[in-house]
Amino acid sequence: MQHPDQDIRNRLLIARLPAMPQILIKLIELLQADDAGMPELAALIAKDAGMASKILAVANSSAYQRHQRTVGLEQALVSLGTDTIKTLVISESVFQTFNSFPHSGSTDLRAFWKGSLTTAVIARDIARALDYPHVEEAYLAGLLHNVGRLALLATAPKEYAYNFTARDDEDLCAVELRTLEITHAEAGAWLIERWNLDSFLADSVLYHHEPVLRLEAAHPLIRIVRLAHQLCYHADAPQGAADAAALCGIEEDKLDAFVKSAARQVARAAEALGIDLACADDVPAPPAAPPAPVDPVQVRLSEEVRNMVLVQEMGQSFARQQGEAGMLDAMTRSARILFDLETTVILLESPTGHALQGAGSGEAQQRLAEFAVPLNMPGLLSDAANGRQLAFAARIGSGAGAGLGIAEEQLFRIIGSEALVCLPLVAGQRCLGMIVGGLPAWQLPLLQKKERFLQAFGSQAANALETALSERGHVRRQVAHVAEEYREASRRVVHEVNNPLSIIKNYLSVLDAKLARREPVVSEMSILNEEIDRVGHLINGLADLQPSDGGCVANVARVVEDVLRLFRATDFLPASVQLITRMQDGPQEVDGDADLLKQILVNLVKNAIEAQPNGGRIELANRGLVNRERRLYVELVVADAGPGLAQDVLANLFTAVKSSKEGKHHGLGLSIVHNLVKKMNGMISCRSGANGTSFELLLPARGSTSQLAPVQARGAVDSV
Repeated sequence: MQHPDQDIRNRLLIARLPAMPQILIKLIELLQADDAGMPELAALIAKDAGMASKILAVANSSAYQRHQRTVGLEQALVSLGTDTIKTLVISESVFQTFNSFPHSGSTDLRAFWKGSLTTAVIARDIARALDYPHVEEAYLAGLLHNVGRLALLATAPKEYAYNFTARDDEDLCAVELRTLEITHAEAGAWLIERWNLDSFLADSVLYHHEPVLRLEAAHPLIRIVRLAHQLCYHADAPQGAADAAALCGIEEDKLDAFVKSAARQVARAAEALGIDLACADDVPAPPAAPPAPVDPVQVRLSEEVRNMVLVQEMGQSFARQQGEAGMLDAMTRSARILFDLETTVILLESPTGHALQGAGSGEAQQRLAEFAVPLNMPGLLSDAANGRQLAFAARIGSGAGAGLGIAEEQLFRIIGSEALVCLPLVAGQRCLGMIVGGLPAWQLPLLQKKERFLQAFGSQAANALETALSERGHVRRQVAHVAEEYREASRRVVHEVNNPLSIIKNYLSVLDAKLARREPVVSEMSILNEEIDRVGHLINGLADLQPSDGGCVANVARVVEDVLRLFRATDFLPASVQLITRMQDGPQEVDGDADLLKQILVNLVKNAIEAQPNGGRIELANRGLVNRERRLYVELVVADAGPGLAQDVLANLFTAVKSSKEGKHHGLGLSIVHNLVKKMNGMISCRSGANGTSFELLLPARGSTSQLAPVQARGAVDSV
């Protein structure tokens, strides 16, 4: 059978307990703001018609209004004062909340209200004596410190009706633990935590019955409420009051003054709030009502609704978990609580989908991690997974049950229970895994009656698991994508490094010949240093994840001259190939890195040489400025007189494809050129025919902007 504490906690979870009023939430935010004053309070109260009418009623009462003239809201706020307004708003909001609890209308709450008001007033006076900065928070904590008693009455009226009228002391807590296995302090703290307040309010409620010695280092609000509760309900126990006073550093002779002052303030507050506290202490406990006849259909319906709400709550809880491990842990924990299981383990579908594998966690972690159930073999677990249906099994004597396979016997020993329930986690038409719970054999028939509840829970768990597995697959795809990008970048770097390495190799042979003839080698050494630096720059670029700094300027004519010097002094440029340059006197500077432009031209010139193995002509020309979409570019052309490109090659020119060239080529050269031109914020196009091929580069002119002045646009712009 279900433990009482689990039953009460489940009922608390689905009971229609009231939420904190919005006006009180806003007020608490104002109280925590250092600069909050009367204008903010007035604006807040004006939004709540009920609260505004309450304020007006108090302000126009005989206690505050000595003239016959009726005052408006603003005048009422001024006449009452900030402290009184805060007290009224807090008290009225809390008592509206109290009256919203189920069964509160049929129960005499006068003694409860008096105790709450008294504790609140005493807590406020103690807070002022201690210079606690949040006096209103202490008042609110005092009002709410026993809200757990209302929560238990609303949740378990038959079990708790008599205890609600009992005196609030440690004996009551002991009775609550024995009958419900939860105290009103725990229930109240749970309720306030649902309100998501950024405060120690819930803690002050939870510990208001805690032994004084345990609270010596506690937060001031916890100690204030503990003393206020002691003075309200146990003022006749001098030793307890003295101990609690010492907890707050207050002299004992002030305690009686707190109690007497509270009595006067509570009477005034009750009158202002319209609460009848007459004879609250003398109200006898209401006679026990005769038990209502039990309607089995209604009981069944209530249970179904409760189970449905619980399943929805569990589904939301699973969705809030971070990571797959946290979600699996939440599933096992929830299954144990909801179905009163002794042990719970999870088996997940293997990557191949041919087996269920243990998700190792908790006890027997190592054995469970190595445990697997093949799905192509008959057995309790595999049949349940393949059939997507619940399965139950119980031990017989010292064995594991008739007809059970090795896998089931192993699982019995791992779990160590008398019976098993196997709950497949089915999403769509796929079984993602299975929750296996262990329980006593006598409990098995009870659990079998909850088949629909189990299946609904399994459906929520499977949906959450499917989402987690999908996210894990997405992460794996992202990692694979990053790895592929890194491999592609590595191939590009290898391709680019081959150019300067080949140049270095050729220059070393030139250098060797010149040194043998004792000729000067200053120029060659300079080129070698440049190319070595370029190799280092390319390799460092592989690991550099930061974008290159903008603001660089490259001189086109100077870069072309450096490239020609590289080719002319080595074996790269055959004697049969003529290299011509046409650099006009117009603009030569472009926005971009000179090293990037050098890489672009080295690739294009090298390709042009390889396109004319029997000799030919290569031309590098600066054709001046071009206006393209209202931006200025310098047009730089690299043209050859080769046989031209085939149509299919031209169509895929700037994509990385397998090259048809012989040797260690990868077809990456022009794709790299395209990416480098884009990196310089430029454009590249290609024209090819029987008379040769030309690559036309549009590189952003130095200082070019997105908008051109009319005079500038007419004065120095060539058309494409």
